[in-house]
Amino acid sequence: MQVTIQKIPESLQEFEALAAAGKQPERICALFLCALALFDKDKDAGTAAMNRLRGPKPMTPYDTQFLGDRLRGKAYLPLAYFEGATPENGYKPRVPYVLNVSEDPRPQDVEPGYLRVFLKTTGADSARPMKLRKKESTGEWFLWEYSSILSGIRIPAAEDPWA
Repeated sequence: MQVTIQKIPESLQEFEALAAAGKQPERICALFLCALALFDKDKDAGTAAMNRLRGPKPMTPYDTQFLGDRLRGKAYLPLAYFEGATPENGYKPRVPYVLNVSEDPRPQDVEPGYLRVFLKTTGADSARPMKLRKKESTGEWFLWEYSSILSGIRIPAAEDPWA
């Protein structure tokens, strides 16, 4: 599954416009990375964007702190999952932004109503899982579990004293 985005949103309004274009699982993954990038620039706008993606389970103060802690000093992290982003180029992806979302190789391990997908970055040796939850009454997909995406990856080569 692949998603192409022309521009990473720089405001909540831009995020909302991008989010209105579809709610497929792979699109939710791309919007999640956009929300992280927005959160890094504007905590309130990023929190509102995350709340939109989380649906009936809004961010708690702990969730907000967790995001802040994981993104602190790592503005490159949300963009590291798009095509062309590498440690050598400071995780600057190609434009338009293309995200490849891999299907779960073991979907039988996931309970009904949930979907696990994987995102790959050149900053890690293996793809990172994300879990989405379906709201049955509307058929919409929402973020459920995404902490692996926020795990550490290789730092950009320009910041690595051992490079």
